[in-house]
Amino acid sequence: MQLEKIDRERQIIRMFRRGETSAMDVLYAEYADYLNAVCSRYISDGNTVKDVLQESFIKIFENVGSFEYRGKGSLKAWISRLVINESLQQIRRKAAAKEMVVDTDMTGYPDSAPVVADISEETIMEMIRELPPGCRAVFNLYVIDGCSHKEIGEMLDIKPDTSASQYHKAKAILARKIREYKSRQR
Repeated sequence: MQLEKIDRERQIIRMFRRGETSAMDVLYAEYADYLNAVCSRYISDGNTVKDVLQESFIKIFENVGSFEYRGKGSLKAWISRLVINESLQQIRRKAAAKEMVVDTDMTGYPDSAPVVADISEETIMEMIRELPPGCRAVFNLYVIDGCSHKEIGEMLDIKPDTSASQYHKAKAILARKIREYKSRQR
């Protein structure tokens, strides 16, 4: 079923409200790749990404009836937030199982940021995926999702200062990775 681009979200919601069985397939086809990319920003293991996405889609399908359409982009924002929350829950579960230690030692990490204009987005995203889990989660929440360190602290059950420290460490690690990448490209 080809949906008009301009009202795609509204039409998908209407399909769910009418109980059309194809609604799930249409929503999945429309957003699966995007949500995979969102989840992959937080989770680096491919199998875990699949598990988190499966759980996310179950929650989306179970809760779409309570979703309120608030204009273009609201469905995408809602399902993105669900995937981010599910990803963070996975990180918390893993951290609780391992008692993840937050490393605040900044020794050996340069503070200046290198230029990334000549590096592909795919390469940058791969570098972000290689960050330690705590740094990766904080970096994504702060830079990409626009959360404050206070909000991140509440989400990850850490102090805001720890969030800020993890963010600075992530930046430093990324700067080092970018410099190494550029030196290999010469």
